[in-house]
Amino acid sequence: MHMCRIARVVEETSIHKTIFFDIEMKAEPGQFVMIWIPGVDEVPMSLSYIEGGTGITVEKVGEATEAIHGMREGDMLGVRGPYGKGFRMAGSKALFVAGGTGIAPLLPLIKRYRGEKHVVLGARTKEYLLFVEELKNISSLSITTDDGSIGFKGFATEMAEKIMEKEDFDIVYTCGPEIMMKKMLDLCMERGIEMQASLERYMKCGIGICDSCSINGYRVCKDGPVFDSNLLATMDEFGRWKRNEAGRRIEV
Repeated sequence: MHMCRIARVVEETSIHKTIFFDIEMKAEPGQFVMIWIPGVDEVPMSLSYIEGGTGITVEKVGEATEAIHGMREGDMLGVRGPYGKGFRMAGSKALFVAGGTGIAPLLPLIKRYRGEKHVVLGARTKEYLLFVEELKNISSLSITTDDGSIGFKGFATEMAEKIMEKEDFDIVYTCGPEIMMKKMLDLCMERGIEMQASLERYMKCGIGICDSCSINGYRVCKDGPVFDSNLLATMDEFGRWKRNEAGRRIEV
């Protein structure tokens, strides 16, 4: 655990902030850190910036994230990691499909990927879109919103399917709601395209001890959070079930 000072806070949207720390961290795209908010909780966070600064992008959804949103430059947070298995570079033409804050772990990968890059960025509404200008500069970007406030009206998977009908890809990378990623897996399996997905599960330890993040016997914190399509296709829990803080199985 490192006690880190917040070096910079960027307000991305009304519910998203990017927090930069005063440390350099050797991490791979797709890895995560455990963030300790003194007196509140410890939670897992994907790294949205790993080069030219270490940062996380936080959506305000509960007590811990609300506490992070209330912090300012100079405040202290505990950071441990990086943990988990990140994305593996493959091919020379990739499709990246992100839903909501799922773009956070994909952003470092998109920046580092050296081949042709097509990105589908989805959000509920235009006010919640993240990193649009950055992505426009480094990729071919397609935007979708559930309400049609900007770009294609519909889900990111619908736009991805349209693009896949016109373009051939070596690999698909995805992160977002699990229902979305399950649909992307089905599309990729139909077309024989490799896919890598970053999963989210309830995590307590982050290092493979507590088993709270288990999916079909695999630990998301240790064996993932990135899994490839061959393994995902064998998981009957993927896109269907997860466990809550009490360990009870609930629908995704």
